[in-house]
Order: sequence, then structure tokens, then C-alpha cells
Amino acid sequence: MNLRLGFLASYNGSSMQAICAAIQAGQLHAEARVVISNNSQSHVLAFARKIAIPAYHLSLKTEHTAVMVDCKLRDTLLAHEVNLVILSGYMKKLGPQTLAAYKHRILNIHPALLPKFGGQGMYGDHIHAAVLAAQEPETGITIHLVDEYYDHGPIIAQRRLPVFPTDTTESLALRVKTQEGAFFVEVLQQLAEAGLPQIS
Repeated sequence: MNLRLGFLASYNGSSMQAICAAIQAGQLHAEARVVISNNSQSHVLAFARKIAIPAYHLSLKTEHTAVMVDCKLRDTLLAHEVNLVILSGYMKKLGPQTLAAYKHRILNIHPALLPKFGGQGMYGDHIHAAVLAAQEPETGITIHLVDEYYDHGPIIAQRRLPVFPTDTTESLALRVKTQEGAFFVEVLQQLAEAGLPQIS
């Protein structure tokens, strides 16, 4: 599968940066086509422009209504011939136009083992604090297809990581985060070789 990637991110887009580094190093057979952020001040937009990837700010500040944002997002991805959308810390729910245009072709990375510790409000340190509060023996990373619900679509791959008795929210977050980029690259390379799974 010839991966033509479009990235959606709200802040640093750390997974996106790792994926782009792997592409540049020849470790991942893919193209980074476009980066879109709902945050005009996000580091990910500056990063994209620095390495000459088309970058756009799309939000209610630029498009005025959620329907217009959704349509513009879809049209921008299509205009750049994206065939796989990557969410890299994108904090907005996708609209029906984008979801329909890219059904089963939008991937999200979540810093826990879904279906546990997902859903609205489960992001950042909230996730790791919940894992510790539940006294889970392990946590991990989930890459899943995106649908109309938060953290809900079919799971593509997971990596499990231990939770230690001495862990804090910060130490657990760091352990997970240091693995996320490399795991996403690994999964994308598998998809480049085998294609996306067939889901009805």
C-alpha cells in the first residue's frame, strides 16, 4: 500500500514527528502529504513548515461553523491526495464529512490499552492517573481506527508495558510516550507492506 499520510494534531504532534523522521531516514515507505491543526500556535505547524510539508490551521476561527470546519478538513485532505489520516494528539472530534470520506482510513494512537481508559475526558495525564488508581498491572499503547465515538473504533495493534509499584503519573506517562512514535512507525510499515485490514 502506498501510504500518503495526512496528519491532524493539536499541539506537538510527537508521533507525527517520529513518523516524518522515519520517512526521511528511509525506515518507513510513506509520504507525508499535509499537516492540519486546530491550534494556530501549535508546534506541529511550525515543525511541518520547517521540513516543507504543507501546513494548515483549520478551526472555528477560520471557518466559523463546525460544519464548515468538517468540510474544509475533508477537502484539504482530499486535495493533497491523502489515503490514510493520522491523528497525533488531535483534540477535536471529527465530523461526519471527514469520517465518511476516510472511513476505515483514520488511525489514532491512544496511551492505554483500549477499551479500558478511553472515551471523552480520557487524555494526557488523566489516562495514566486512572490506570494507577485502578491498580492495573500493565498499560500500553493502542492504535485503532477512528469512528464517530471517542477511542472506540476497531483496534489495529497494541503494545503492552508494565506498571511498576513505584510509578507516578509522570513516570508512567514518560514510559508510554517514549514508545509511542516507534510503535506507530512499526505499525505503519506493516500496513505499507500488507495494507489495511478489511473491515465491513
